[in-house]
Amino acid sequence: MPRNIEIKVRLHDALAARAIARRLGAVAHAVEEQTDRYYALEAGHRVKLRTVRGGRVELIEYCRPEESGVRASDYAVTPVRDERAGLCLVPRGRPLVVVRKRREIMLWDNVRLHFDEVEGLGAFLEFEAVVDDRHDDAMCRQQVATLMQALGLAPDDLIRASYADLLGSP
Repeated sequence: MPRNIEIKVRLHDALAARAIARRLGAVAHAVEEQTDRYYALEAGHRVKLRTVRGGRVELIEYCRPEESGVRASDYAVTPVRDERAGLCLVPRGRPLVVVRKRREIMLWDNVRLHFDEVEGLGAFLEFEAVVDDRHDDAMCRQQVATLMQALGLAPDDLIRASYADLLGSP
């Protein structure tokens, strides 16, 4: 399963944060309009169905602790349609909560910086440092720490919940 080291923080000055990210060498990658629908699975586990306007539709499943600010997240991303197998993996029933956001993505080495404007919640910044063959957990944690320091973020600033939880998902 792929793995990230990630954080989320409420963003008070998006222009300043983008400027700092660019000074560090981050580059613009994409801007997406995303709708995430969260569904309950067995044993309190959730999955989200992400629809990107004009693009892909995928299921995202993740396992991460909600008690720490800088955290490891194991995740799986699965396209919802498998044309060869004739399958459509969209969950049945009503979603627990729907999250709509505009996401600007910047890249800094293996780190994805998400500048999110979330309907009903406001502006946020997420870092996802992707663990891979060249970047282990420790290196990814150091990258996140470097970005946090550059942006003046403290551990107490970090949010330990998903957007669904912040919107009051049951």
